[in-house]
Amino acid sequence: MASHRRPSQPGLTHTARGTVLSAAAATAAAALGAAPASADPQDTTETTRTRVDRLYEEAEQATEQFNKAGERVERLREQVAQAQDSVARGQERINRMRGALGSVAGAQYRSGGMDPALALLLSEDPDSYLDKAETLDRIGALQTTALHDLQRAQRHLGQERAEASRDLAELERSRVVVARHKRTVERKLTEAQRLLNSLPAADRAGYGRASRSGRDAMPELSGLAPASARAAAAVMAARSAVGRPYVWGANGPSGFDCSGLTQWSYAQAGVALPRTSQAQRYAGRQVPLSEARPGDLVAYRSDASHIGMYMGNGQVVHAPYPGAPVRYDPVGMMPVSSVTRV
Repeated sequence: MASHRRPSQPGLTHTARGTVLSAAAATAAAALGAAPASADPQDTTETTRTRVDRLYEEAEQATEQFNKAGERVERLREQVAQAQDSVARGQERINRMRGALGSVAGAQYRSGGMDPALALLLSEDPDSYLDKAETLDRIGALQTTALHDLQRAQRHLGQERAEASRDLAELERSRVVVARHKRTVERKLTEAQRLLNSLPAADRAGYGRASRSGRDAMPELSGLAPASARAAAAVMAARSAVGRPYVWGANGPSGFDCSGLTQWSYAQAGVALPRTSQAQRYAGRQVPLSEARPGDLVAYRSDASHIGMYMGNGQVVHAPYPGAPVRYDPVGMMPVSSVTRV
C-alpha cells in the first residue's frame, strides 16, 4: 500500500522542521488573533460611539442627581439662615427681658428690703405707703410672670439652636453629596471625551446625539401654536439660547444643561420650574406626543434623565451634551417618555 506521508524536505532535520512548524503556527495564531481588530474598522468606531453614548447618558443621570442635591443645599441654606436669624432675635428678646428684670431687682435692693410692718410704723404718710405697697405687690406678681416668660423663652431658644445645628449638619452632608456627584459627572465626561478623541477626525466631526440615538416612529404631530402666552414666551427664550454652550450644572444665561435650559426659558416667561428634568416632567399636565404644541416639555428615556422643549414641526430645542451647543434636533432623537404642558 502506498504511504500517504509527505516526504521530508531535504536539508531539514527533525528539530529544524519542528521549529519551522512552531513558527508557522505562532504566525497563524497571531494573524487569527489580529483579524477581528482589523477586519472592520467601522465595528471599532461603532463600539466607541456606543460607549460614548452610554457615558453621556450616565453623566446626564449623575448631573440630574447633582442638580437635585444642589437644590437641597439651597433649601437647607435658606432654612439655616432663617433659623440663625430666629435664634438671634430670640437672644435679643431674652436680653431685654433680663434687663427689665434686673432693673426691678436693683430698685428693690436699693429700697433696702425693709419689713413692710416696720416700714408702715416709720412712715410719715401711712396712706401713701399703703398705696406704694399695693403697687409693689403688683410689681412682684408681674416680675414672677416675667420670670416664667423668660424661662419659656430660654427653652424655646435652646430648641431653635438645636434645630439650627441639625440643619447645619444636614447642609454639610448635602454638600458632600453634591461634591460626589460632581466628581462622577466629571469622570464620565472625561472618559467620553477621551474615547471621542480616539476616533478618526471625520467620525468625530459627524458625531451627534440625533445620529447616535436613532429615531422612533413618530405619530402625526399637531402643528398647532403654543398652548398659552407663557408657553409662547418660553419658546422665544429657548430660541434665543440656540448656539450657547452646554455647561453641565448650569441654568443660564451663558450656558445650560438640559433641564437648566428649560428652567431658564420658562423663568423668562415668569414661570418657576423645578431644577431637574425628573421633576419638570410633573410640572404640568401630560399630553400625548401626537398633541404636542410649542412650549411643551419633552422628557426622554424611562428615567426622564434628558429633557427638551418642543418647538413645532417635529423639532425640539435642547442642550445636548458637552461640546455641542444648544440646538434643534428631531423630537424622536431618543425614546420619548412624556410630554408635559406647563
